[in-house]
Amino acid sequence: MAELFIEILSADIPARMQKKAAEDFVSNLLSQLEKADIPFDEGRFQSTPRRLIFTVTGLPEEIADQVEERRGPKVGAPDKAVEGFLRGAGLKSIDDCVVKETPKGSFYFAEIVKKGGATIDALKDMIPEAIAAMSWPKSMRWGTTRFRWARPLKNIVALFEGRVIPFSLDLGNDNKIVANNKTVGHRFLSPDSLTIDSYADYQKKMHQAYVMIAREERKKIILDEARLIAKSKGLVLHEDPALIEEIVGLIEWPVVLQGAFDKDFLKVPQECLITTMKKDQKYIPLMTKEGELSNLFIIVSNMITKDQGKAIIAGNEKVLRARLSDAKFFYEQDLKETLEARLPRLKEIKFHDRLGNLYERTGRLEKLAVALADAMDYKADEVAEAAKLCKCDLLTGMVGEFPELQGIMGRYYALAEKHSQKTAYAIEDHYKPAGPDDTCPQDPVSVQLALAEKIDILSGFFAINEKPTGSKDPFALRRAGLGIIRLCLENDLNIDIAPLFDKAVSLYGELVDAKAQAVRDELLTFLGERMKVALKDQGVRHDLIDSVFSLGLDGNLVRVVSRVQALQNFLQTEDGANLLAGYKRASNIVAIETEKDKQDFDGRIDESLFSQAEEKQLFESLSQSEKRIEPALKEERFEIVMEEMAKLRAPIDAFFDRVTVNDNDPNLRQNRLNMLSKITGTLNQVADFSKIADKLD
Repeated sequence: MAELFIEILSADIPARMQKKAAEDFVSNLLSQLEKADIPFDEGRFQSTPRRLIFTVTGLPEEIADQVEERRGPKVGAPDKAVEGFLRGAGLKSIDDCVVKETPKGSFYFAEIVKKGGATIDALKDMIPEAIAAMSWPKSMRWGTTRFRWARPLKNIVALFEGRVIPFSLDLGNDNKIVANNKTVGHRFLSPDSLTIDSYADYQKKMHQAYVMIAREERKKIILDEARLIAKSKGLVLHEDPALIEEIVGLIEWPVVLQGAFDKDFLKVPQECLITTMKKDQKYIPLMTKEGELSNLFIIVSNMITKDQGKAIIAGNEKVLRARLSDAKFFYEQDLKETLEARLPRLKEIKFHDRLGNLYERTGRLEKLAVALADAMDYKADEVAEAAKLCKCDLLTGMVGEFPELQGIMGRYYALAEKHSQKTAYAIEDHYKPAGPDDTCPQDPVSVQLALAEKIDILSGFFAINEKPTGSKDPFALRRAGLGIIRLCLENDLNIDIAPLFDKAVSLYGELVDAKAQAVRDELLTFLGERMKVALKDQGVRHDLIDSVFSLGLDGNLVRVVSRVQALQNFLQTEDGANLLAGYKRASNIVAIETEKDKQDFDGRIDESLFSQAEEKQLFESLSQSEKRIEPALKEERFEIVMEEMAKLRAPIDAFFDRVTVNDNDPNLRQNRLNMLSKITGTLNQVADFSKIADKLD
């Protein structure tokens, strides 16, 4: 069996694009092999900043002839049908077909031979197609070419069992790249041409030429050496997997060095320094074991130097010093003006064309946050102050330079101005949670402002009919919805947020032309859909979620989830499983008889028609449970609800065991069908049991 090896050499591909591009190419190529019925064992890929590297093993050197049997028309079919079949099969005469018997009669069959040939001949067409089919987040043309790719292509090595695959990639306007067996090593350390005869040969020669082709190998060396340096200094790495992945995609031969900056810069908030190091320079900060930033950092160079990296370290320290000086300047300048002094200038920042400016928005947030504080029975002074100031750091120099520090810098400036800790941290936390992996605020003041932020944005955009559609969600409304859910559930907030949607819409005043109730109903449905996703992720059965949600979603999210969880726990008991079976039986009988009689059975029961003790016992049990379930649901005493449902199991079982529902007496039959309808009605106070699967896992 033979090996296919390909290296695509280009100008440096952005780190974030490399891995996905390599996956796309190997997927395209393997799909073509499968369509051509060419067997293979495995397809693998690697990437460096300049190279996408692929191997496919277990390929045959020759593709065997293949015979396809194609069924045609039935014997005796019209001539035109037969002629069309012959043309499609490439046959001249019906005599070239065979007749075979099938369960549906005699049919003509054609045996079409698909000629094989040398695998290398098939590959010479597949590879350029796979390269051209690659998709990029951003692509470009270069020189006089018409071909689009992430960066200018330089060379293609394409070998099949050591032989060059004879193809060229047409770049347009008489530009092309001809596949060959030559490449180059590290741009600076080994730029000479290398001749390749196999993947194993390529691996060996690349390593000798200071190119480490395996991403995971580069990553391991970076982390191992960086951690060793950190340990020697009594420090630890600032953990950021995305930063490490980006660094891995920037170098072909990692050389890990350690630099330092003046400790005086540590007076600047560490988030500013860390962001400066990571975003601009791709350095790895080193932290104390207590989580404080040190003045040491890791540089990952792409060069080996005779001075052991001293010049590289000095150069990077000089560049970082300038960057940190800028950060220090921004911070010191920002401290000269209070957050509140910046508040009027928020009028100059548009929130949305139809939803006013940020000054108006902070006013809405303040009123919503105070309403939330009242609902949570919490004093409102600190959250009112935080709401008023929460957007003011957007006008600071630091956030202007590093937008990702919004909120964080607000906290620092609020603390410097002697605002309370709760107020300051609420300013930082009001954007949270920003995603499924983000922490959720716990302090009441932070929770109130974070909820107000999300209620306001959802209410405003729903009021102007700017809702998420399909995969499009430009205003991150789904994230805001999930944020509300997490804030309520993780903090066990037993409050009704529905009135807050009404209040939020009313606070927009003339900016929106929408009825608060309509917006609220839409938002509760929207949150319900988001909650279904969240609960499914927690392992809750989708049918149980649907059964509770189908009764309508009120604004108390904690109460809804408690009901779902209580129902799930109950149905996992023997009583619950049997009661579900009884419900299904009653529901099915009523449905069948309703269809037959063309009338509804409304549950009104005439006690004088009871002829068996089981009827009376069931009626009394249903009546008692019905009276107890409704108030218990309102009081959120779900354990009482489940106890009442458990009591119904025995009388329902006894009824089905001893009572004939479809009695010959029409009055008894109707009364008993009404009894079954009462069973379903009583249980449906808790959830729509018709939506629950017959068996629970």
